[in-house]
Amino acid sequence: MSKYLEAVEKRRSIYAIGKNSPIIDDEIINIIKHALLHSPTAYNSQANRAVLLIGEDHNDLWDIVMETLRKIVPEKSFSKTEEKINSFKNGHGTVLIFEDVSETKALIDQFPLYKDTFPLWALQASGMLQYIIWTALEDKGLGASLQHYNPLIDDAVKVRWNLPHEWKLHAQMPFGEVLKSAGDKEFEPIEKTFRVFR
Repeated sequence: MSKYLEAVEKRRSIYAIGKNSPIIDDEIINIIKHALLHSPTAYNSQANRAVLLIGEDHNDLWDIVMETLRKIVPEKSFSKTEEKINSFKNGHGTVLIFEDVSETKALIDQFPLYKDTFPLWALQASGMLQYIIWTALEDKGLGASLQHYNPLIDDAVKVRWNLPHEWKLHAQMPFGEVLKSAGDKEFEPIEKTFRVFR
């Protein structure tokens, strides 16, 4: 099996993460830059955007999530929510994944025949970027998971980090040292999910 496919196999949702990192922050930065440059996008739109939060900025994000949810989650059941958010805050950092919707709109204006599919293609491109970053972080020994507190936190995030209005938040990826590995994964029979005609 190729090294790439081994990394694909090992990538899992890791929720028990810690503040330490087996690699320096500059290497994490380079992973994200590389992923942004080389992940595919329809019509080469390159509408993906990413923000890396480390240290207090990472903590601030999860404080925003906590306070946002505190306003809508019933108090009697909030302790579970608080525990979950603190587990993400306990990580080393978070990658925020955005789409610059002005780029997608420009393509819709240019090619109106595909107006219904450009937003779908943008989501697919975002998913590919997320997967590349996630797998690359795992390959370097970092555990990560994918979270979606958008659109609840979108406005507060844009204000806190002075981000463009046109950036639409798609996902949050907290990561850090692996404190507990993922459990066994169950698979659907391959005969059910894959067909070959030749």
